[in-house]
Amino acid sequence: MKVDHRDGDEVQVSDHTGPATAVLEGGTQGTSLPTQAGLDATGPGHRTPPTSATEPASPGKRPRRQWGAERPRPPLPVMDQPASQLATWMGGLAITATVAAWIAYIARTVVSEFIDNGIHDSRFVAQTIAYVVVMTFLTFSALMYLLARQGALYRSRGHVRVPRAEIDAFLTDSRPSLTVLVPSYCEEPAVVRATLLSAALQEYPGMRIVLLLDDPPNPTDPAAAESLAGCRALPAETMALMSGPYERFSASLIVHEAAALAGGPSTNDALRSLALDFVWAGRWLREQADGYPRTSGAEDFLAEEVLGGLAGDFEITAKALFAALDEKAQVPAERLSQLCRRLVWTFQAEISSFERKTYAHLPHDANKAMNLNAYIGLMGRTVRQIETRKGLVLRDTEDPDGILIPDSDYLLTLDADSVLLREYCLRLVHHLELPGNERIAVTQTPYAAFRGASTRLERIAGATTDIQHILHQGLTYFGATFWVGANAVIRKIALDDIVEVSFVGGQEVRRYVQDRTVIEDTESSIDLIAHGWTLFNYPERLSYSATPPDFGSLVVQRARWANGGLLIAPKFWRYARAQRRSGTRVRRAAVALRLNYMASICWASVGLVFLLVFPFDDQLLSPIILAAALPYFLAMSSDFKKLGYKRTDVFRVYAFNLVLLPVNLAGTLKSLQQAAAKSKIAFARTPKVKDRTAAPALYVLAAYLIAGFSFYTLFNDILVQNWTNGAFAAVNGTLTCYAIAAFIGIRNSIVDVLLGFVRWIQVPAKAPDRGRRDKAGSPPPEPDWESVLYFGPDHQGTVEGRSTVTVTDVPLPRRGDTRARQRT
Repeated sequence: MKVDHRDGDEVQVSDHTGPATAVLEGGTQGTSLPTQAGLDATGPGHRTPPTSATEPASPGKRPRRQWGAERPRPPLPVMDQPASQLATWMGGLAITATVAAWIAYIARTVVSEFIDNGIHDSRFVAQTIAYVVVMTFLTFSALMYLLARQGALYRSRGHVRVPRAEIDAFLTDSRPSLTVLVPSYCEEPAVVRATLLSAALQEYPGMRIVLLLDDPPNPTDPAAAESLAGCRALPAETMALMSGPYERFSASLIVHEAAALAGGPSTNDALRSLALDFVWAGRWLREQADGYPRTSGAEDFLAEEVLGGLAGDFEITAKALFAALDEKAQVPAERLSQLCRRLVWTFQAEISSFERKTYAHLPHDANKAMNLNAYIGLMGRTVRQIETRKGLVLRDTEDPDGILIPDSDYLLTLDADSVLLREYCLRLVHHLELPGNERIAVTQTPYAAFRGASTRLERIAGATTDIQHILHQGLTYFGATFWVGANAVIRKIALDDIVEVSFVGGQEVRRYVQDRTVIEDTESSIDLIAHGWTLFNYPERLSYSATPPDFGSLVVQRARWANGGLLIAPKFWRYARAQRRSGTRVRRAAVALRLNYMASICWASVGLVFLLVFPFDDQLLSPIILAAALPYFLAMSSDFKKLGYKRTDVFRVYAFNLVLLPVNLAGTLKSLQQAAAKSKIAFARTPKVKDRTAAPALYVLAAYLIAGFSFYTLFNDILVQNWTNGAFAAVNGTLTCYAIAAFIGIRNSIVDVLLGFVRWIQVPAKAPDRGRRDKAGSPPPEPDWESVLYFGPDHQGTVEGRSTVTVTDVPLPRRGDTRARQRT
């Protein structure tokens, strides 16, 4: 028997002819290795583990952790603990108390004032109507939070995790194809690398990964060119990294599948060989985790939870196989074949990249939706590249040497700053394939925030993200799920069902995902349910995404989230009315939750501004209406505690929302402007830089204005002895000052205001109009003969002015117009 001691771990590997004993010490976190001779004796194709393909971990420039930020801690569990009977009873009591308090306020404060005292003051009547309307909308949002939360509690009690053996057995006979689409625009290579690696290590057979680079193809800025070159190299780098393990385990799979075809139990040699394969894989992953550079919470998560977590799974499986060998258990050869397939599938991935802006005929609209649409529209087609005077284009061809863009049963749209746990694709596709789920179009696990936030703002923003995970689970309980585009598995035929086709310049443009707003996934959710599809949130926590660490980045993200809901809400309302007219029942809870999801930012922002600006009579600020909000705040504080935050974070979140009030209000106004102009706006990417992103000066000044006006209102309320409104103003002023200091920063706010002032007074240089005569009076250049022959005699301009397809101003075809609409 051979014994090897490495790093304090002991591995004992039995000879083939001796007693079957194998003991791995050190637990799942150790690096337990067999002897080198044992590795070499396991069969053809088995090699010694290669050294880490990533560069050695370098210190890097890690952001300094702020006081009050989050300490490094493990992520939340994959599955929440089932809610207790008491928790569900308390949740129901909170809903009842909120409704009862609102009814009591209307009956006692409003009706009694008008009936008992009569209408004697028009100003008081106007105040009463305005206050009741505002408080009704705010109470409605609080009620929807409690309702969605209650649905999440119910779902936590009913979810049972599918055993891994059942999934492996399912994939033995059925292997639906899956393509992962990673849209990326001006991202840092390190950010994209983490996303690609988490996708490539998914335990799913034959998965394709396509990086959809949307950067300008020929940037002039050296930093942008270097970043683009780094992203272009990532697919090849990732595949090269995984080629060694894939080749090793593919050779093992041939042996195990041959034994499975023969049937019967496995041999000791087969058990031992497979156990050593799992040990080898665990060591390889540990080496990658140790060598992975760590300069952010996302990189920590990838190293510890993706690489390290997968290594732990393999090590536990190895221990189980060695234990079976010790006990001389009769493990079916088919099961060993399934386990070996798991190793092969984990390291099997076809990774490539695609750049739509390289091709002149594809839509170049500045949004993520059209980046996805451009590639999805090419799937299932064989094309060839043709150079024209317009630029490089793709044309359909039947030539066998053409470029085949494979179609797929399922798509996974994955943002370039998101990270998946190892079983994400496996479990979600398995759920979609179960009988009865044929009409589920989209399934996802709403993403959670990375733990260990380095700034106070990132910690609170992460807390709101984790709260949203709970609420989205509750939306599914009531049939009100929304597609969250950061990481969603989509049934391809469902997208084919909602595709809209138009023609621009003779070129076909396909819209699978609507780009009328920058929250394209929300509008596409309405399109899917209107065509009879459903959406589903998988009740586990299997995906994570980055949270902005500074106020400037947060402004960009939340401004995008605040825009578009008002434009989509009328579409859903028309759908709900049409369904009821046709006799189809639409749950009132689903209607209320969906409308709140799309429009609550609007009425919450307007209502809070109203309460801040207009002082109200003490008779209206009754303790009863405060009691209506109390269950909401108590439930949220309880949820924060459950998620690993502090109960007092409920006040920090309120302060957080106060400084975001101008951002949300601006998004609402932008939606109204879009509705009036019937236009679209460009997609604003959330900045991901190591240094701080400067916030717009207007939003910083607005935060100071809220604080100043709140204290001004407090001063006036003290003079007129309006104590209730004064207390409200004091709370708002104090919390806004805290938010400015904690989330924006006094020094940073001054810098941002000065920078905004400098940008405001600068006059941008006006670009010369090449279509006019220059100062010397020379006429514009004549088009060359090739341009005339390609574009036509009326062509103006030169080759340098090549046009690109944009669909911003192209009207959408009507739903009933079958001549303009095509379904695949």
